[in-house]
Amino acid sequence: MRRLEGKTAVVTGGGTKGIGRATAARFVAEGAHVFIAGRREAELEDAVARIGEGVTAVPADITKPEDLDRLYDVVRQRGRGLDVLFANAATASFGTVEQITPEEYDRIFDVNVKGTLFTVQKAVPLLNEGASVIVNASTAADRGTAGFGAYGASKAALRTFTRAWANELKHRGVRVNAISPGPTDTNGIDELAGENAAAFKTGEAARIAIGRLADPDEIAAAVAFLASGDSSFMLGANLYVDGGENQI
Repeated sequence: MRRLEGKTAVVTGGGTKGIGRATAARFVAEGAHVFIAGRREAELEDAVARIGEGVTAVPADITKPEDLDRLYDVVRQRGRGLDVLFANAATASFGTVEQITPEEYDRIFDVNVKGTLFTVQKAVPLLNEGASVIVNASTAADRGTAGFGAYGASKAALRTFTRAWANELKHRGVRVNAISPGPTDTNGIDELAGENAAAFKTGEAARIAIGRLADPDEIAAAVAFLASGDSSFMLGANLYVDGGENQI
């Protein structure tokens, strides 16, 4: 039997060609019906076309409470509650302490921290007993990478939220855990690094013990583990899937 057979799942940031889409596809393969949310409608439509049956796209910006309300209204209409939430949507940019602007700080924290907080908060009434919430953190929370301070700080905040939410929701049988992917070969990196993307990826791969970037499907497999009963004794944990980046 597939590990998520008959389950209902939500993946934010599920339209982009990266961890969100790969996870949505993995959840469907494991038997779930998945609602994918994202800002870019064309990418959502492409994801639905590629994944096929078992996925529903809902255009939504997690920084807008009304968009989150609409997302969960669609989930509610299915009438089966919510078994898995992968709070994945995020944004990033480079900027040292001398370079970052108030506007860029607000953008990063509005998406990564505030957006994730309310993504989870507004899901709580729908969560079934035994549900799993997975928060996408990052190995950047553990490193003092120059120019990546605001992003790393936003992900460190999510690590703390994960522990608190796990404690607050455990009485309902809801498990909250985080996943910390290492550098992953996604279109997000291409957009972040721009014309320097190839050199950036080479540099990242060189400092990872396993010698390469992750494939999004490898991260999706770990998220599916946290979503399933196979991780039933994990609560408030942070699962590193980083090729040894922060381990050895």
